[in-house]
Amino acid sequence: MSNDSQLQKAVLAELNWEPSIKAAHIGVAANDGVVTLSGHVDTYMEKSVAEKATRRVKGVKAVAEELQVKLAFDVKKTDEEIAAAALNRLEWDVEVPDDIVRIKVENGWVTLTGEVEWHYQMESAERDVRALHGVVGVSNQISLKPKVNAKDISDSIRHALHRSWFDPTTINVSAAGGNIHLTGTAPSWFDRQLAGSTAWAAPGATGVQNDITIM
Repeated sequence: MSNDSQLQKAVLAELNWEPSIKAAHIGVAANDGVVTLSGHVDTYMEKSVAEKATRRVKGVKAVAEELQVKLAFDVKKTDEEIAAAALNRLEWDVEVPDDIVRIKVENGWVTLTGEVEWHYQMESAERDVRALHGVVGVSNQISLKPKVNAKDISDSIRHALHRSWFDPTTINVSAAGGNIHLTGTAPSWFDRQLAGSTAWAAPGATGVQNDITIM
């Protein structure tokens, strides 16, 4: 059995193992560690969970996500209903600053704009709306306010990575202003994501390009 066939079977098994996914309508193809997901799911949240489940399978180097969201008739909502629910959800989230994030909904697709100070606030706002009934997609166009002092950002990130467990010889960090570039190697997709999250947590980070490859 080829490595691609083994990886395909492993991803299918992981999707079937995940209780929040109906895997019957999801197709999986693998080619040299690149996994393509096709077919359809019932909600945008399910689409997001399917991608995360795929990425945690050993051997997955990248994911081409081609899943379509096909809403059941009883969960379809008007754009006005989705916008109102999104505003309400954001108002209750203490991680999202009040009256900062703006929402636009068109045919079930939610676009977020505004300006926040931290990347986790962007992620929290997106997480809030993608779980709402009727949402078929989310475009997160929230921007980050530039920090005044980003001079020592590269060294700060290196120290933070070293405090975790990363071998400093395997991860390279460079910065141009608040834009961070990560290169090097990591043993798994989870570790790659962890390095990216660590970089985003640095004061002054306004963008992270994660080019770390999976060994």
